[in-house]
Amino acid sequence: MSDRRESVTMENRWDFLEWLGSDVSTTVFMLLDDPGDLVRVSSVSRSWRRIVIANGFSKNLCLRISPEVSKFAHIAEVSTVSKTTEVGSSSAVEWQCMEREHKVYLYLGHCLSSPKGKRDCVYKAICASSTDNYPDEGIENTLEPSEIADRRPSYWSSGGQRDASVPESLTYRLVANLCIVSEIKIRPFKAFFQYGHPVYSAESVRFRMGYSRLGQGQSSCITNEYAEHQSADDDNYYWTYTSPEFPMLQENVLQSFKLPSPVICLGGVLQIELLGRVQTQEMDNLYYICVCHVQVIGRPLSPLLDLDIPESMGSLVLKYFPEARSCTVSEGTEEDEDEAEESSSGQSSSVRLGHLRAVGRLNEANLSALLGPMQFSDDDNDGDSDDGIDDALQEEPAA
Repeated sequence: MSDRRESVTMENRWDFLEWLGSDVSTTVFMLLDDPGDLVRVSSVSRSWRRIVIANGFSKNLCLRISPEVSKFAHIAEVSTVSKTTEVGSSSAVEWQCMEREHKVYLYLGHCLSSPKGKRDCVYKAICASSTDNYPDEGIENTLEPSEIADRRPSYWSSGGQRDASVPESLTYRLVANLCIVSEIKIRPFKAFFQYGHPVYSAESVRFRMGYSRLGQGQSSCITNEYAEHQSADDDNYYWTYTSPEFPMLQENVLQSFKLPSPVICLGGVLQIELLGRVQTQEMDNLYYICVCHVQVIGRPLSPLLDLDIPESMGSLVLKYFPEARSCTVSEGTEEDEDEAEESSSGQSSSVRLGHLRAVGRLNEANLSALLGPMQFSDDDNDGDSDDGIDDALQEEPAA
């Protein structure tokens, strides 16, 4: 009797997406805003997984979060393991490329939407638009968190200007060619050795991200008051993102400027534009801008992902290193999180991570399975697990 009941049940099964139709199904999938949801949807059946991959829903999700994704011409897989080139159906090769894009964009979407793994991403200072007293007041001082270094004040100072509207800029190299940046922190300098302890802040700030036109690993360097103006330096960079303008307080505190949404810094170069001057120096009555410390809070995407930057203006290629996936599942240490963001609630890291898993974020095991080879069986997946992602990536139910 039970075998007959199971047979009737199998015959009465139908695909929900077929009932909705392709247009409505696409509209529903486009409403998903979490990469974990796409993982679960693609685990329901082979047909659902094929729909998700063929329509590029994971890339569309990344585009909605960060429009910079549109700059990628294609994804190139880089491996040290030699692979034999298969001779056969071109559709099979095309499907392999689509599957690779699906996995890479799911990982990228996870990194864009996850608050974990943030750190200071500044690698080194490249240049300043001007410097009052180089090297004592050079841009390298902004990498030092303390106001005092080697028993001397540590800060960068611009050259003096009679016109308060003259802007300045500070340009930095980040730790990777691809970094997701969510926040920039700047501490204006307070001249405690001058009468009245003036604070030399800017009126407002703006941020630009991009890459050097001179090629990877090269940059121009403007470090003293006799160097050419920053407009000439801009010719050496291609900016892929410009932020809104943020007001700056005339206070000697580490001020946080959060971007409207996470931004993928394509090329690993970030420039801080300091707009407007508010403080004159008593001895010469000129306007100056001085900065103590700079942090760029974000998440490097290396070693799993990198960027192939052309020497001439051309398409950017997103490089995927599958053998590096074992190095990427770690979401950052507790010290990295504490340094990157101040938590007023006092929650421990374990509580925060537990909350993320509870709302369906990808955890470390999910990422490991996601970026590795997917193995499927013909067994049904009843999806009883709250997380559901591990099982979904390891098994696919029969259609």
